[in-house]
Amino acid sequence: MSPLPSTPPQYFFIPILLTIFLITLTNASTKTQTLNTNPNPQIQYTNPKLPLKSFSSSKKFEGSSNLVHLRYHMGPVLSSSPINIYLIWYGNWPNSHKQIIKQFLLSISSTTKTPAPSVSDWWHTLTLYTDQTGANVSKTVLIAGEHSDVKYTHGNSLTRLSMQQVISTAVKSAPFPVDHKNGIFLVLTSKDVTVQDFCRAVCGFHYFTFPSMVGYTMPYAWIGNSAKQCPEVCAYPFAIPGYMAGGGPGALLPPNGDVGIDGMISVIAHELAELASNPLVNAWYAGEDPTAPTEIGDLCEGLYGSGGGGGYIGQVAKDKGGRTFNVNGIRGRRFLLQWIWSPILQACTGPNAMD
Repeated sequence: MSPLPSTPPQYFFIPILLTIFLITLTNASTKTQTLNTNPNPQIQYTNPKLPLKSFSSSKKFEGSSNLVHLRYHMGPVLSSSPINIYLIWYGNWPNSHKQIIKQFLLSISSTTKTPAPSVSDWWHTLTLYTDQTGANVSKTVLIAGEHSDVKYTHGNSLTRLSMQQVISTAVKSAPFPVDHKNGIFLVLTSKDVTVQDFCRAVCGFHYFTFPSMVGYTMPYAWIGNSAKQCPEVCAYPFAIPGYMAGGGPGALLPPNGDVGIDGMISVIAHELAELASNPLVNAWYAGEDPTAPTEIGDLCEGLYGSGGGGGYIGQVAKDKGGRTFNVNGIRGRRFLLQWIWSPILQACTGPNAMD
């Protein structure tokens, strides 16, 4: 930036008068058109503010920034089509909860017409990521198999290492095929299961299996139901921290009527996005430490719509019942999904963007 002059420039009133004349001339010859930001009378829009401490443990860069250096580290992305998800339900899972989560997953690449903005529109940003061969992340995601561990085979308190044992048991019990090319595991723990670092540092994580534990290497993600443990952390904005009582916005109503499940779905989306773009922790991430990478979901944590940043989640929709969402899924389902980083825009984005 050039230094400011020591004295004001002379005759500055001439360009000002010229500018006023041009503006007046333009207004006289053109008509003003107002952008209609609320085309559906059944839907209202809101832009609530986040609590200052709700994501205190996250690595967060809101919106576009020159400080963000997302780089490709030459590893693979999930480019083989379709991406086969092998679901592992650990603990006590009501069928109604399973159905909501599965309908979200099936909305990613639904062949049925879904109103915009849709879950599949949200996933489109993922398909912009490529590997060193130029192959894009697959646009097709399927549920290839399921296993329910209702006996809590490895107890109701898990570590990151015992998560591999949970997967190993499921692989042998289901049984799941060895699906190196297309497969990923998605481990979902019920609300009565505690997991190492859950609520304190993470709401979910992804990694890959060890051959010594599972028999082969395959990417996996884990997400927990925070309903009874820390909804104000892992299901925000559907629950609010106690320190905000009387001092911040009220909790938003979840689109499917369940704080834990709706909060969980946004975390599932976050982890699947990072798993697809960085499955072996050597592809797309920012930072120099692969053991603690800042990935495409981390870069946009807490952002759900236009006008987000600086503590605001952004503009999101409310249906006539007051339930909050930003994307549509199959069978009339609606979800609130966090935005993700676009390698094209070099900014956080989502299909409900208003700008």
